[in-house]
Amino acid sequence: MEKIYKKLIEWIKQQVKQAKKNGVVFGLSGGVDSSVVAVLCKKAFPKNHLALILPCFSSEKDLEDANLVIKKFKLNSKTIDLKEVFLKFCDILDIDPKSKDLPAANIKPRLRMITLYYFANKLNYLVVGTGNKSELIMGYFTKYGDGGVDILPLGDLTKTQVRSLAEFLEIPKSIIDKPPSAGLWEGQTDECEMGITYKELDKIINYIETKKRPIDFNKKIYNKVILTKQKNQHKLFPPKIFMTKF
Repeated sequence: MEKIYKKLIEWIKQQVKQAKKNGVVFGLSGGVDSSVVAVLCKKAFPKNHLALILPCFSSEKDLEDANLVIKKFKLNSKTIDLKEVFLKFCDILDIDPKSKDLPAANIKPRLRMITLYYFANKLNYLVVGTGNKSELIMGYFTKYGDGGVDILPLGDLTKTQVRSLAEFLEIPKSIIDKPPSAGLWEGQTDECEMGITYKELDKIINYIETKKRPIDFNKKIYNKVILTKQKNQHKLFPPKIFMTKF
């Protein structure tokens, strides 16, 4: 893990330099992915980094964990509560703010994206995303929300690998072991919404990449992953452009 850790830090530095930016800004949710990104960004830019805690009816546990990471790793941070903005937006669109309807819930990560880019523009920073390979393959992120970022340092690491990196970085164990959640509504978890555990998903990803079939290979789950991957490909690429020259 030390080798990957060092390469990730250098990669972040390189991306910022190529973009002629001054540093990095990222959202800190209190989850394992954002905690790992936070430590990497702090190492890459000890002074020129900003962790934004952006609660929007978020759980107290997540806020406690985010502040725990800030305190342990001495991060530059700012907390901006988006609750009132979200409520106002829901009022304008005539939406129940407690709705578990995905279009309504996706407003939250899109409000966070707006906030991240405000500070990125103001400070001349790059927005660093927290998505990992497992999430990207399943399209498990909000388009123009948490998917609206400049760079994704964890984009080629599965959730299993991210957890191993988190252990190496000495992220608090309570964060590593916490059920992953996008915080879209109370009680929501990644695995329930995707209908597959990260352990199962990462086995399938490893099979796709190495063709080494696991002993407990499940064809039904494999087909589900492939279908979901195909369905969400549009999330991973820029908008298609009609070309006038054929």
